[in-house]
Amino acid sequence: MAELERMETRRLASQLRRSYEGQAWHGPSLRELLDGVTSEQATAKPVAGAHSIWELVLHLTAWEREALAVLEGKKYETLAGAKDWPPVSESWQSTLDDLEGVTRALVTAIRAMPEEKLNELAGGAEYNFHFMLHGIVQHNLYHAGQIAILKRAQT
Repeated sequence: MAELERMETRRLASQLRRSYEGQAWHGPSLRELLDGVTSEQATAKPVAGAHSIWELVLHLTAWEREALAVLEGKKYETLAGAKDWPPVSESWQSTLDDLEGVTRALVTAIRAMPEEKLNELAGGAEYNFHFMLHGIVQHNLYHAGQIAILKRAQT
């Protein structure tokens, strides 16, 4: 069991990376889903009341950035309003580059963190880093499914 515990940060980093790029068990990763999506497709809202692909990518980036900041010592804050759903304000390519950069930085930070930190409360939140980081992976996969549906609705 101790060996498994020592491997958990590597496993979490791998799961996060796979949610973004590479061989994910669930289906296409975020990067695969976003490959070839134009800015017009990204802003489209083919499902009434649903967010656009662009809005979803900004939302994912915001939460990964928050998780990274908390890992680096920031007090945890539940994102709300424009922090949770940032407005579209830059180019589509910049938005994609930002998601990639934040994801890579978070994967690197998870790999570097000591295993013991997984049991610590995440920046004062009611849960620990282990729970938060699994939540980030699950959050990515949840929204990846939405992106897949939005893409399909446009064909």
